[in-house]
Amino acid sequence: MDVESVAGHLLPAGSVFAFLAEHRRRLFPDSMFEDLFQSGRGRPSVPPDVMASVIVLQTLYGLSDRDAADAVTFDLRWKAACGIAIDAAAFHPSTLTYWRRRLAGSDRPHRIFEVVRELIIETGAVRGRNRRALDSTVLDDAVARQDTITQLIAAVRRVGREVPGAAELIGSVCSFDYARPGKPAIAWDDPAAREELVSVLVNDALVLLAGLDVDQITATGGKPAEAVAVLALVAGQDVEPADGSDGTDGRWRIARKVAEDRVISTVDPEARHTRKSRENRREGFKAHIVVEPDTGLTTAAGLTKANGPENSDAAVGARLLDTDPTLPSPTGPPPGEPADPGEAADPGEAADPGEAADRVEVLGDSAYGSGSMLAALHNSGREAVIKPIPLRPAVEGGFTLDDFAYDHEAGTLTCPNHITRRLSPTRTATFGRVCAGCPVRDRCTTAATGRSIQLGEHEQLRRAHRKRAQDPEVQHIYRSKRPLVERSIAWLTRGNRRVPYRGVIKNNAWLHHRLAGLNLRRLLTLGLSLNHGVWQLA
Repeated sequence: MDVESVAGHLLPAGSVFAFLAEHRRRLFPDSMFEDLFQSGRGRPSVPPDVMASVIVLQTLYGLSDRDAADAVTFDLRWKAACGIAIDAAAFHPSTLTYWRRRLAGSDRPHRIFEVVRELIIETGAVRGRNRRALDSTVLDDAVARQDTITQLIAAVRRVGREVPGAAELIGSVCSFDYARPGKPAIAWDDPAAREELVSVLVNDALVLLAGLDVDQITATGGKPAEAVAVLALVAGQDVEPADGSDGTDGRWRIARKVAEDRVISTVDPEARHTRKSRENRREGFKAHIVVEPDTGLTTAAGLTKANGPENSDAAVGARLLDTDPTLPSPTGPPPGEPADPGEAADPGEAADPGEAADRVEVLGDSAYGSGSMLAALHNSGREAVIKPIPLRPAVEGGFTLDDFAYDHEAGTLTCPNHITRRLSPTRTATFGRVCAGCPVRDRCTTAATGRSIQLGEHEQLRRAHRKRAQDPEVQHIYRSKRPLVERSIAWLTRGNRRVPYRGVIKNNAWLHHRLAGLNLRRLLTLGLSLNHGVWQLA
């Protein structure tokens, strides 16, 4: 019996359930998924429009595969949205895993997000709205953080499981009993005992790696190569020679520092440490979004590891802007300005009024204020409405970098005491001994050898940006529009601060599916409807 005919009138008008019940086949036609099943030897038992609808609802409401399958069986709203008969049972939960794997392995893994974004374009929801706000948030990982000893033991055990013949090698060359479950039986409050255990585990890892044909395993790839790579990484990232050791006598201790790009779990080697502030330390991944601030619609997104220069807010934000199809094509630098911002006479000069309507304003906090980001925006003809990175004086309350006059053409820097120095090939200005008798030295430096300053590649552009950020109109735009992105971040993380899967690829797919559901719900709030075959907003 059809749910819609019995209880369809109970679905709230304007809800995602009611919309999918009426339009899921139009939104997710079979042709959209044909490339997933190219063999021609049969089709999936569950129609694509049903699975796409379930994936959207599952991520929108934060359900597990089993709970989503139960919802399709017992919840009339889900049955109506998916077109399931009232007395019909749902598919097995593993069907969702099968579809996600198919999507992930395709040329368009984020097609569900993309088709909802096409709705945004077709309805004109962001037409003429050329502001985009960038932001990121840390999403907690789905695994427990592991200490160094736990990681070493787990990594050796994984090699024993994944690499053919490794289990026998572990039994013959390793000192520790890796078949014994539980925590090692040592006096954990004894530093010497802990160091002895660390030494045993590190030496076992090194002997095991030496006994394996690592080059052949790596060339073959797959899970054995991943297991060997993780073991090699954890055996070196957190340890250092013990006191009095040169690293050749087999004595090791846990390092008194945190390794850069440290793996925090062998269960999910892509989860990372990060900080959103000095006090707020987190582990997991980072979700990056591009949002039209007035509507709250997300037009581009990505999930990355939580640290590393290639995963910084500015680096990812620049890449996402280049892939956002809702924005006008880049126009190039403002009229009269060269593509190289270092040569621009005045990077803050306003564009020609005739082209201003198509100019894109990019809003972001100071995490997006790097020189490379400002240069990328300048070269694409986009306006940076970004909070400048704060300047910190070398002496508290003293001079900042802007108190030094920079001449790009001459390649010089002049200090507040009117002493000029030419920049070195490394773009460093060294004032040295002239600082000794300087009357304003106490406001400039405490270094015994005098002040030296190294300038970045995009110094002129960053100075112009800081000057432009003081404009009251720019400040008004920033203060009134940039905070709206926090609303979209709140929608994204509400009840879903922890990612459900392991690894960047799977969680990036989850992020796009969740944003597809959030965008669809937002469009419905804005009045999405189908009028004579055309999508439009009320």
